[in-house]
Amino acid sequence: MLTISLLALCSILPQEQCPAAAQKAVLTKLPTTTIHAEKDIVTTAVEAGSFPTLVAALKAADLVGALQAKGPFTVFAPTEEAFAKLPKGTVENLLKPENKAQLQAILKYHVVAGKVDAAAAMKASFAPTLQGQRATITTKDGKVMIDGATVVKADIACSNGIIHVIDNVILPTTKDIVDVAVGAGSFQTLATALQASGLVEALKGDGPFTVFAPTDAAFAKLPKGTVENLLKPENKAQLQAILKYHVVSGLIYSDAALAAGKAQTLQGSNVTIAVKNGSALVNDAKLIKLDVQAKNGVIHVIDTVILPPAAGDKH
Repeated sequence: MLTISLLALCSILPQEQCPAAAQKAVLTKLPTTTIHAEKDIVTTAVEAGSFPTLVAALKAADLVGALQAKGPFTVFAPTEEAFAKLPKGTVENLLKPENKAQLQAILKYHVVAGKVDAAAAMKASFAPTLQGQRATITTKDGKVMIDGATVVKADIACSNGIIHVIDNVILPTTKDIVDVAVGAGSFQTLATALQASGLVEALKGDGPFTVFAPTDAAFAKLPKGTVENLLKPENKAQLQAILKYHVVSGLIYSDAALAAGKAQTLQGSNVTIAVKNGSALVNDAKLIKLDVQAKNGVIHVIDTVILPPAAGDKH
């Protein structure tokens, strides 16, 4: 197993492309409040009196029991004013029984396993939520933010964790891998290839999947006529094999991928992941953007189409 220095990678990639685990955000100290930690997170929120919508949502989502369990948990708790900023009717719709799964996903996106106090948050650049996606921690004008929501009060101690109060409701992405790629505008050839290969529905499924996505410019680097030939119906099996070589089963963020040094693709062969000559690579393709989230996985953008090895060679 190949071990990669994440800090070394950060020194060669722009900040927005750096693996989240290696980024070192310089955060200012958060305003803090400490209370006697005899009550669980839900009871603390109820008795505070300033989170009635959050409490109602937890009840509607059947998450009260979970957040009264031993934990510990870290909750980024939106205020009443935060919920009021949502489009009219949003809260009412989310509280309906038929929208329970969506409500659960949103609420879980506000919860992190473990106790993450202000001091720990200062050293972090992301929060791995119970929903599965990562929320981004940044600073702006000296204020700590999570996915654009400002932490207005931190370190409210509870018997089973800690609460940080935020001024906006944060929302996980609801687009699947295919929709994210199409919406980005720079993966039109990839989208066309997925259609021709019959893999669209698979990558719209639950997953999760990790996709190393070649840009349109990457496909343009192939020999003239290659893409056109691959898109022909008689070459569907070959096209499928190439595309599956860009997909790994499971949710693998860049820090984990780089630490592992390799990953087995849906095509069956392994890809290698390493830093060589100052560049982060998947095989011989440069990683040019990392950790683009989708509801069913994550995308890492590459600048070259990678091709599976010859039969019998699984790396």
